[in-house]
Amino acid sequence: MPFQPVILATDALIYLLVLVIAGFVVYARRQPHLLAPWQQVARRRVAMGAWVVIVLYLLIGLSDTLHFRLADGQDATGQTRYATQVVSLLDVMTGSLRERREKTYSAPFATHLYSKEMVDLPDGGQQRLYPALRYGGQHLAEPSDRAWDIAWRGLLGAAVGFGVFVLLLLVRYRCRMTTLCELWRAPERGAGRSAWGVLAILCLLVGAVISLSAVYHVLGTDKVGEDVLYQVLKSIRTGLVIGTLTTLVMLPAALLLGTMAGYFRGWVDDIIQYLYTTLSSVPGVLLIAASILVMQVYMSNHPAEFTSLTERSDFRLLFLCLILGLTSWTSLCRLLRGEALKLRQMGYVQAAQTLGVGHFTILWRHIVPNVMHIVLIVIVLDFSGLVLAEAVLSYINIGVDPNTYSWGNMINSARLELAREPVVWWSLTAAFGFMFVLVLAANLLADAVRDAFDPR
Repeated sequence: MPFQPVILATDALIYLLVLVIAGFVVYARRQPHLLAPWQQVARRRVAMGAWVVIVLYLLIGLSDTLHFRLADGQDATGQTRYATQVVSLLDVMTGSLRERREKTYSAPFATHLYSKEMVDLPDGGQQRLYPALRYGGQHLAEPSDRAWDIAWRGLLGAAVGFGVFVLLLLVRYRCRMTTLCELWRAPERGAGRSAWGVLAILCLLVGAVISLSAVYHVLGTDKVGEDVLYQVLKSIRTGLVIGTLTTLVMLPAALLLGTMAGYFRGWVDDIIQYLYTTLSSVPGVLLIAASILVMQVYMSNHPAEFTSLTERSDFRLLFLCLILGLTSWTSLCRLLRGEALKLRQMGYVQAAQTLGVGHFTILWRHIVPNVMHIVLIVIVLDFSGLVLAEAVLSYINIGVDPNTYSWGNMINSARLELAREPVVWWSLTAAFGFMFVLVLAANLLADAVRDAFDPR
């Protein structure tokens, strides 16, 4: 085989989460009471536009979740030998961005380094100049042609992106329309047209960026000359992992303990309340910091368990998800307890108790289905908060591994660059921009989900 699949711990959990979501979609399509709220969400213009943006982030994150080792020749026995470095599908797709390293900082679309250096002249002398980049803009005959070249390549890439958008419209409506006006009138009014409009904008932007990134560093380079665009694309997976896998950790405990506390009451309620009240009283940052230190000591004492830096970084990322999940389930548990206390007094629950139905059967059939709207709302609302939490924790050096690409690590590195003269601003701006778009889209979608599932 030309590659050897590698499944990291977070990869396996992401695959599990995708299967759970797919199963929920199939189940919800057959349940009118679940399908109706989602149809209401689909009728919201802002929500559908935000959903298109989130899907783009999800596609990038999932492409960065398919890990493997590439073939690296054959050994003495004729068996295929694989490289030790673990790469992802996104690494292969963005190979040019990953491999084209400059010497140090360069501004977006620059053709020379950002700071002057001593350069050897042809006559044997030396002069302090801005050295030319190895890759950025080296196809230009004259540096003065850069503006026209950027405009031409950007328009060409945007045209290709627009062609892809038209192709998607043709596939969606099975080529029944022949003119562009007919294609544009075809999408459903309101939310459908909003979604297609956002998709058109994204196709234009992505096409232009792909075309320009072939010969320029669109977002510049960092201190070690690595392309910033590649860094922010790799950071998407980290943000999505923190925002989604933490849910897998907090949801079972919050759902089980919250409904049990509200349904059984008495000493069960007292124990569960004492548990989440005690945990809530401990500052989350201190608990996370202590847990990360313990994890680092374990990794230092057991280096043989981690065969590569990728596995070491992935273990720390998974551990951070576990800690965030253990510190964030208490608020959902408190909400579910209050809702279970109300549902316990409903007639259908009391009738089931009178007929001798088991307690856990009542919890599974009557209590849990009627609190899922709260669970869904809290999960969607907490996603953006968890993405921001990763950025804050990485900023104070208790987040993901420094070798892991994340927006928090980029912001942490960029704070020192702001003290330079001239200021290196593009790393901070790129990380903040990509994180802001994801968080904004998640919040807009969360508002629509909240209105649909809990109109009160």
